[in-house]
Amino acid sequence: MGRLAGRTALVTGGGRGIGRSIALELAREGAKVAVSSRTKKELDAVVAEVGKLGSEGYAVVCDALDREAIKRTVAAVIDRFGRLDVLVNNAGGVYYDKLEDILALTSDDQLFEDHLFFNLTSAYYATRAALPQMVKQDYGRVIHIGSGYAKMGGGPMAYSAGKHGLIGMMKATVYQIPPTITVNVLCPGWTDTKLANDYFEGAAATLGTTSQALRAQAESENVQKRIVQPDELGPMAALIASEAGKAITGQVISVDGGYKV
Repeated sequence: MGRLAGRTALVTGGGRGIGRSIALELAREGAKVAVSSRTKKELDAVVAEVGKLGSEGYAVVCDALDREAIKRTVAAVIDRFGRLDVLVNNAGGVYYDKLEDILALTSDDQLFEDHLFFNLTSAYYATRAALPQMVKQDYGRVIHIGSGYAKMGGGPMAYSAGKHGLIGMMKATVYQIPPTITVNVLCPGWTDTKLANDYFEGAAATLGTTSQALRAQAESENVQKRIVQPDELGPMAALIASEAGKAITGQVISVDGGYKV
C-alpha cells in the first residue's frame, strides 16, 4: 500500500510532461488522480495509465486561462471523489508567435497579462477553490510548480514574474491556513518537455543560433550538465504530498540538477 492510499489529487496541466509524470507517481503511491488541461486526448491517455497502475483516474478538460473553468474543475473533482487532498498547480508555461513578443523592449501587452494569469493567477484560483475542502478534511497539500526562473533572472518577463509570484503567494498563504495544510513550490530547471524543446526550436533563428546549441547551453547551466527528465520530479512531489512530508511547508524545493547554484 502506497503512501497516498485513500488520498485524492488534482494535477493541472496533467496531460503531458511534468504534470503527467507527477500524476502517475501519485497514482503509484495509491492516490486517485484527476488531471486537467485543454487537450482531452492527452488527459484520457493519462487516465488510462493511472488505471494500469491500479488506481482511479479522472479527466477534466479545463482552460487554465478561464477562472470560472478552474473553479468548476476543482468542484468537479471534489464532487467525484468526495475530497481533495493534493493540489498540484502545474499548468503554466510560455507561448508566443514571435520571440520578440515576450522580450522587454518589444513585449506584447496582452501576452504579458495572459502569461501572468497562466503562470500565477490560475494557481490562485485553483488553490482558493481547494482550500475550504482541505480545511474541512483537516488535511491538504498544495504544490505549485515553479521554475529555475522562479529564483533566478534571465527568463521571459511575464513567465519569470509569474513564477516568482508563486513563491510570494506560497509564503503568504502558509501563515493564513491551518498547519495541517502545507504549501510548497517545487522548481524544475531545464526539463525534457515540450515547453523546453519548443523553445530550443522556435528561438534558434531569432537568436542566430541552432536548437542544438541552445540545448547545449541549457545543459551547461546546471552542475550535472544535463537536461532533467520529467519523471525525476514525481518522487519529490509524492513525498511532499504524503503524511511523511507534513513538516515541509513554505519551502522552495528544486529538482533541477543543480541549476545555477
